[in-house]
Amino acid sequence: MYNFDLNLIKYSAMKKHLLLLSLLITSATAWAQTSKFTGVWSLVSVENTNADNSKTFPYGEGPQGLLVFEQNGDYAVQILKAIRPKVASNNKNTATPEENAALVQGNNSHFGKFLIDEKNHTITYQVEHAFFPNWEGKELKSSYTLTGDVLKIFSTNTTNGGASAVVTWKRK
Repeated sequence: MYNFDLNLIKYSAMKKHLLLLSLLITSATAWAQTSKFTGVWSLVSVENTNADNSKTFPYGEGPQGLLVFEQNGDYAVQILKAIRPKVASNNKNTATPEENAALVQGNNSHFGKFLIDEKNHTITYQVEHAFFPNWEGKELKSSYTLTGDVLKIFSTNTTNGGASAVVTWKRK
């Protein structure tokens, strides 16, 4: 009645199983790479190098911040100057221009998705929303080193125009 080629059926089934196995291995590898980074990191320092090779600390000495990497690929970054002036009116909507400038210059935050490329030692942030709106919808790629619980991110994507940065984090 029906003429089946059993070898063809076995080959097709084996091919599907190999494809599934390949996908599982790729997913496991991606998870293993991401898992080295998942968790909460505390900010140690932000050091910018300007075009003239001078060094600056845009968030001052002892900046405060958190970097969170989730296993599902979500991330969030918050960086603040440790010492920021209070808003005299206690109302950010009535802050003076000087107070607003200090608030803006003392903050960097963004969130979205991240990808780790261990072979090339890069992190790519797919920025969904950012305090600096010019970054929204962009992919920001940085190189990194991970030594024990210290993650150093080397970035040419700064909010200080033309500067490059070394942002150092320590695992919490």
